[in-house]
Amino acid sequence: MNYSDLLKTLRDIVGAAHVLTDGDLSAYTRDWRKRAEGNALAVVRPADTEQVAAVVRACAKHGASIVPQGGNTGLAVGAVPDTSGSQVVLSLRRLDKVRAMDPANLTITVEAGCILQNLQTTAEAAGFLFPLSLAAEGSCTIGGNLGTNAGGTQVVRYGNARELCLGLEVVTAQGEIWNGLTGLRKDNTGYDLRDLFIGSEGTLGIITAATMKLYPLPAARLTAWAAVPSMQAAVDLLGLAHKHLGAGLTGFEVMNQFALSLVDKHLPQLRVPFWREYPWCVLVENSDHESEEHARTQFEGLLEAALEAGCVADAIVAESLAQASTLRHIRESIPMAQAEEGLNIKQDISVPISRIPAFVEETDAALMREIPGVRLVDFGHLGDGNLHYNVQTPEGGDAREFLLKYEDRINTVVFDSVAKHEGSISAEHGIGSLKVEKLPDYKSPVALNMMHAIKKALDPDSIMNPGRVLSTRI
Repeated sequence: MNYSDLLKTLRDIVGAAHVLTDGDLSAYTRDWRKRAEGNALAVVRPADTEQVAAVVRACAKHGASIVPQGGNTGLAVGAVPDTSGSQVVLSLRRLDKVRAMDPANLTITVEAGCILQNLQTTAEAAGFLFPLSLAAEGSCTIGGNLGTNAGGTQVVRYGNARELCLGLEVVTAQGEIWNGLTGLRKDNTGYDLRDLFIGSEGTLGIITAATMKLYPLPAARLTAWAAVPSMQAAVDLLGLAHKHLGAGLTGFEVMNQFALSLVDKHLPQLRVPFWREYPWCVLVENSDHESEEHARTQFEGLLEAALEAGCVADAIVAESLAQASTLRHIRESIPMAQAEEGLNIKQDISVPISRIPAFVEETDAALMREIPGVRLVDFGHLGDGNLHYNVQTPEGGDAREFLLKYEDRINTVVFDSVAKHEGSISAEHGIGSLKVEKLPDYKSPVALNMMHAIKKALDPDSIMNPGRVLSTRI
């Protein structure tokens, strides 16, 4: 199909400088993990919501599908074009304004291209906390965070991106603008349209702005690093943390010995505590609204109880903000250390917390039977039941050959175990294209039929990010 008329229209809408067709477009066409690279008809960079709507109308008229894109930091290959050369990448990066802040209502309204870290900084400068926090916060955007319902390290206290969002502005597949930027916490006037678009990965419409919740800044934030003898001990420690810290428990991360060994190997300057002596370590964060003294007293009570119960073997409490930052950086550096070690198979699964010890034991054993020498990088957000259960090539093996030979087999073993333990095959990364063909095997036919009906109703011509989330088979 000849798209020259469409390209001319797009240039008229956003300006020729913001319709990219030539040169190196890999920042838009290659996914963050370098697992896939597509070929775009054009990368279009609108400046505001009205331009987004006009771009969608033009693409719909010419039958060109659209791939909405934020910071392109996703892990499920859901925001890059396919190889056909017929898709338009619609980048939201220029929509980066903070539109409004309402201190009394504890809300902030930002555009979809606003970088997460910029939102955090803006909130903090005004005396508030925006608690969504994840490793890519320096480059990921709020629109992408909402499109994938991102989680991160503080979900145990504040919830996923969905729980932090009160309202949305969305451009529909027909190019209409829905202004749902309410700051209301109670609005019981029909279907919750906001929740349809959050987590839909750009397959139903394009999020262009959002009203997000803010919280008072804590008076103190303390971080502890604890060595634990088993995953069950980590779960027991989590129970004690809930009891001793209450709502002050804002982070609870678990890391296995091999994951920490990779950080020690590739980032030795970080000096990982306890990893040689113990199979698991836990990072606990306590945010207190009274004082640092109160927070420290709570932490000491928690660790005393944990040592007495035998679920902690050793522990340190950060004595400064710098030390706390270093401990958090160790946890956040695991993906980077994995990348340095070579290509790997990433899993983003959730399981009821009570079942995680059995899941890990059974799945570890199953994979080691299937693939002798396989190395397991197990870490994640134990506080909310989300594990990044990753698989590294056996020592000295060819990583690319390993992925080609074993990825589907490993996914099946892991996903079958997740299903057995009543979990989910995607906790916070989304389905994208990586899991689109697996989803029908682990989602009920009734749920899939409803999802397809929603897709057909909102995007009847399937121009919004086709081939993502929903497979053609039901």
